[in-house]
Amino acid sequence: MGDLFWLTDEQMERLRPFSHRSHGKPRVDDRRVLSGIVFVNKNGMRWRDAPTAYGSHKTLHNRWKRWGEAGVFTRMMEGLAAKGAEPKTVMIDATYLKAHHTAWSLRVKQGVRPPDRAHQGRHEHQAPRRRRRERPALSFFMTAGQVSDYTGAAALLDDMPKAQWLLGDRGYDAEWYRDALQAKGNQPCIPGRRSRNEPIRYDKRRYRRRSRIEIMFGRLKDWLRVATRYDRCPTAFFSAVALAATVIFWL
Repeated sequence: MGDLFWLTDEQMERLRPFSHRSHGKPRVDDRRVLSGIVFVNKNGMRWRDAPTAYGSHKTLHNRWKRWGEAGVFTRMMEGLAAKGAEPKTVMIDATYLKAHHTAWSLRVKQGVRPPDRAHQGRHEHQAPRRRRRERPALSFFMTAGQVSDYTGAAALLDDMPKAQWLLGDRGYDAEWYRDALQAKGNQPCIPGRRSRNEPIRYDKRRYRRRSRIEIMFGRLKDWLRVATRYDRCPTAFFSAVALAATVIFWL
């Protein structure tokens, strides 16, 4: 019992505005169920192996599936992130995780190939984050397989918060991206590609801080359900990433 994870009353109050409202019959205690969902995701176990202190494993799985499809866990992360202070520096980077070979939906059904099978089940995550002591993630963008960094950068551009600086690696060196950032009021700190005829000047001292976003990705991968990538369904996997970011950085 001492090793189990439990959300505090203060944390539940912060999450309650983003959860589904109960209609008709009162549902099982939210604190117990959400704590069980966090415990299962963090330890990467099967739902049936969840400790009995969290109640029925079927209840945990049903709540996880229902709220995941409704986007509740994503709303939790985005809602808490929106309440944060305005960032001074924002960082963007990408990583990928390969789907586990025992993922339940890895097999081909009725001759239909999974959409990301050609990329060996890899999913890439573009994640801009603000620079704070807690190193929180702001938003994610998931793609089927490894794609160009420009794809994720374009998808996240509208949600990019206004900040003084944006740090990114050479993969984000494009004139259209630099112009779009400056139009939003963000000064890009991105080194130029080696193929450029003229070098790009950037703040090298400030650029060294970009390692912090790698640390952020490492903390997300401490959650075994994220690192092992057992959830082949993109919706379930994205919910796991959003839940991990919420608990690690925003609660």
